[in-house]
Amino acid sequence: MKPGPQIYQSIGVEPIINCRGTFTIIGASIELPEVREAMEYACQYNVQIDELAFGVGQRLAEITGAEWGMVSSGCAAGMNEVTAGIIAGGNPEKLIRIPNLEGFEKTEVIIPRSSRNVYDHAIRNIGVKIITIETIEELKKAITPRTAMIYMMPGEEPWSVKSVADIAKPAGVPLLVDAAAERLTIPNIHLAAGASVVAYSGGKVIRGPQCAGLLLGSKDVLMSAWQASAPHHGPCRNNKVGREEMIGMLAAVEAWATRDHKAEMKMWVSWLNTISGKLNGIPSVQLDVREPKEGALDNATPTLTVTWDPTKLNITGQEVADELQTTKPRVAVGTGYRRGQAAAQSGPPTTSITVAAYMMGPGNDKIVAERIREILTRKRSAPKAETAMKAPTAQIAGRWDVDIEFYTSTSKHTFIIERQDGNYLYGTHKGEFATRELFGNIDGDDVRFQSRYSAPGDNVVMTFHGKLSGETITGEIDMVEYINAKFTAKKATFPSNRQRINIPAGRPLST
Repeated sequence: MKPGPQIYQSIGVEPIINCRGTFTIIGASIELPEVREAMEYACQYNVQIDELAFGVGQRLAEITGAEWGMVSSGCAAGMNEVTAGIIAGGNPEKLIRIPNLEGFEKTEVIIPRSSRNVYDHAIRNIGVKIITIETIEELKKAITPRTAMIYMMPGEEPWSVKSVADIAKPAGVPLLVDAAAERLTIPNIHLAAGASVVAYSGGKVIRGPQCAGLLLGSKDVLMSAWQASAPHHGPCRNNKVGREEMIGMLAAVEAWATRDHKAEMKMWVSWLNTISGKLNGIPSVQLDVREPKEGALDNATPTLTVTWDPTKLNITGQEVADELQTTKPRVAVGTGYRRGQAAAQSGPPTTSITVAAYMMGPGNDKIVAERIREILTRKRSAPKAETAMKAPTAQIAGRWDVDIEFYTSTSKHTFIIERQDGNYLYGTHKGEFATRELFGNIDGDDVRFQSRYSAPGDNVVMTFHGKLSGETITGEIDMVEYINAKFTAKKATFPSNRQRINIPAGRPLST
């Protein structure tokens, strides 16, 4: 490894210009210079961590107007710690028993279905029972003496923070609001609406450390949450936040409170205008720069949508995005595809890419503009018509016993191919814990299946790609964010003997 501008390339990793958004999978935001400077100084000295947490908590309260503040090792970690703190109530005897909640008075967390998401694992990990409700009336009925907390993401009526807080507060139930990707408001609109605690990701729009989160709200709740987190021992010890991240997060909030946000938005728009100007005049290309609506909070960024007729440029938005992200200098953009204009279902097809400005850096606009222009103006032949699939080498309807090899375990699954319509396959995929629909195709001896398991807060997609040889299919599984696995499927065999089944004439005379 060679520290410097080429630090990633020195270990064989190519960095990405982020025109996509604050996604953790691509590193979220670039830290502010003030944050990096503060962290550099913080890492050179030792400090008592409780004293630091109390000093940071008080300073965050002074800046934001909240009663108290806390830095966690990410937004999800903060949610985890708040849940543990509320469940234990500051009682360490309870705290060290988590996730065994036997004997606890409050063991349930209510979540509106519209707020169920993959991040509520942070709450479930404490061992609580999740009560999912659909309506405000159900919320009122769901609150019992066992209710520890309500968790929600801000939404439109009836699921506004105020509407939920108006029910939670009289019942004495804390309300945790997940505002991970939102812009920080001072004074905080969610706390003003009645939330007990609001949680932010430090490494998104606030541009603090990527492995930090920001919690604002009730001092009692946040002190219990801090008690549940490292350096203290208990259920959230694994969510350790360092002194550098604590100081870096505080520096990001201080910078946020004094930044000229209007000037920042103007700068972002100017970057998009640079890109738009470079692309102007390309045949069939339409350019649309849009600023976020006044008061927008979640992922509030100006965006440039580049739309064109793929039959004229012989390339789709997805193909442009693929080339941008896989060739140097790498660029991450969004994509789209639609027919006609607006809601119309007729007219020429259109395809598009979307450039978000708020995670770009100075000078990125010129690089991105050149890259997109070069791809869109490159001469290319019309794409060949899609080649028809080869005739299947076999009929594979029936039951298949599947062995899956994960990194450190194996699992037995079952495919039931209920129907084979030429090249197309339809059936059921049964895993260890759930059964879901399976669909796919067979192209000669090339077999592809896909299944999707969805549950409140979770989604697992498996794409199987293998080769058929006799009555065995071997290949790999793409599991999206969960990376890859291997599989072997063997067609089930049944006894060949044939036996007539007779119906007993009466009740048995012996057993």
